[in-house]
Amino acid sequence: MMWINNLAYTYIGNYPLIMYVGILTYLLLLATAFIPMANRRGWTRIPLKFHFRLAYTTGILATIHALMGMSGYF
Repeated sequence: MMWINNLAYTYIGNYPLIMYVGILTYLLLLATAFIPMANRRGWTRIPLKFHFRLAYTTGILATIHALMGMSGYF
């Protein structure tokens, strides 16, 4: 788990990688939630399969983010 910890706290610019992964995960979560809302209100018509793909991607990225966060404690 030490390599995950080293990867998580590798600085890119002024911030560690774990922060960027967390922000990306949150943005994907918002995009996933936006699809059914936009379809219901008639703003757009995005296929449901795209919603599921975003949800799977968000879940995978959230798992990676969680592993990066927990790696400092193991």
